[in-house]
Amino acid sequence: MTGIIVKALSGFYYLNSDGEIYECRAKVGFRKDGISPLVGDRAVFEPLDGGKGFITEILPRKNALQRPPVANIDKLFIISAFENPEPNTYIIDKITAIAEYLDIEPIIVFNKCDMGDFTEFEQIYKNSGFKTLTVSAVSKEGIDAVKDELKGCISAFTGNSGVGKSSIINAVMGNGAIATGEVSQKLGRGKHTTRHTELFSVGGGYVADTPGFSSLDYDTVDYGFKEKLIYSFPDLSKFEGCRFTSCTHTCEKGCGIIDAVESGKAEKTRFESYKVLFNELKDLKPWNCGKKK
Repeated sequence: MTGIIVKALSGFYYLNSDGEIYECRAKVGFRKDGISPLVGDRAVFEPLDGGKGFITEILPRKNALQRPPVANIDKLFIISAFENPEPNTYIIDKITAIAEYLDIEPIIVFNKCDMGDFTEFEQIYKNSGFKTLTVSAVSKEGIDAVKDELKGCISAFTGNSGVGKSSIINAVMGNGAIATGEVSQKLGRGKHTTRHTELFSVGGGYVADTPGFSSLDYDTVDYGFKEKLIYSFPDLSKFEGCRFTSCTHTCEKGCGIIDAVESGKAEKTRFESYKVLFNELKDLKPWNCGKKK
């Protein structure tokens, strides 16, 4: 049988298979083979009596994060609010680049639209080709669009504390069914509960509850990420026709990307974020960092 791991806790893995939950152990050889099952993994398991089982195989992953420990994320909702703090384009752009590199679809969400106007930020990301949603967890404006994006996939939410991640999830669940504080308790964040990663069913899909996931904690000391950085900005890389093949797309004459920015075809803030990330990564060498992809 096959299922999806929806929770991992104290060496037990809870698999959802056709709506039934099985409490499973991993087969003994996994550790020897360097395999560590993750929440989000699709797995083959052998069912036993009493809703128990043994995982015998982890199916190929689309992607995997170590912090938080979760696999096969399809969509990453990057949440910003109108204030406390206001949207930071560099943080948004860094997370979108990491998501693109890991084959995760980034979706930009501006919450608390009842408090102000996000038009300036909306235009940046819509012009750059990203799905961009403007919502209010209080008035429920835009919540149906979030529900539609959740259907049939595994998603995660990221954003600074105070931007309303839990409030949006609560709004998606409808009718105030679970208060924000109770969402935290339900998802393993209660005062006396063990913190763990778990998938829970919301809006026709799964959302990864990831304790401490205020910002995507991805190790960018990754030579593969450095090599593919410009392609992690697809709105810029499409203008890559440059005079020199060694172009870094930061300051060179004849750079197609710089020309696109100067002519208004590409967003300046996106280009500025690319340059900051490029400078952070430029000194990485393949022998002093791990390849992750």
